[in-house]
Amino acid sequence: MKGVYYMDDKLVNWIAELQSIAQAGLTYGKDVYDRERYQRIREITAEMMAAKTGLSLEKVTDLFCGETGYQTPKVDTRAAIFKDNKILLVHESDGTWSLPGGWVEFNLSIKENTIKEIREETGLEATAEKIIAIHDRNKHNVPEYVYGVCKIFVLCRVHGGEFVENIETTGFEYFAEDEIPTLALAKNNEEQVKMCFRAYNDPNWEVEFD
Repeated sequence: MKGVYYMDDKLVNWIAELQSIAQAGLTYGKDVYDRERYQRIREITAEMMAAKTGLSLEKVTDLFCGETGYQTPKVDTRAAIFKDNKILLVHESDGTWSLPGGWVEFNLSIKENTIKEIREETGLEATAEKIIAIHDRNKHNVPEYVYGVCKIFVLCRVHGGEFVENIETTGFEYFAEDEIPTLALAKNNEEQVKMCFRAYNDPNWEVEFD
């Protein structure tokens, strides 16, 4: 949720927790009067978050209160693709670089989503071979978000294709470990990219997780 994040702020954490409680209450609550109270709590959390962040109430409501059901972390996949001990990074429209990836679609598996994101952002056809790491995004990346995100890094192998113009990236290149360019830190940082190098070069790599 661009623009809405923790900022190491207890108030924002409390707002997020109240929103989660309200969302669960709306999902599992049976009494109509209790549901009305949970709905009002949810509205108040959106109003508080809007006041805190400076975003419009409409935008905060859409981003912060747009889900139903028990609140769980979102899932993001990042593909690590190597050639000649260099890693593939895609060039973002803002000039930064990142591992190919994005939010996991509701109807796709981790493997399927990883392959889809590679195809969409690079035009390449690939296979997903093994999981490198599962990171709690707020423990590794900035800015911190008001919702949880599990970032899954997947070692992949390319077997065909070429770059296709798209709305997300402007191209891709392979970089050596000592040539890592300016990264899109909200998506991946230098330590995470170097972790992928270590996994690629270690046949006995064990999944790293928080």
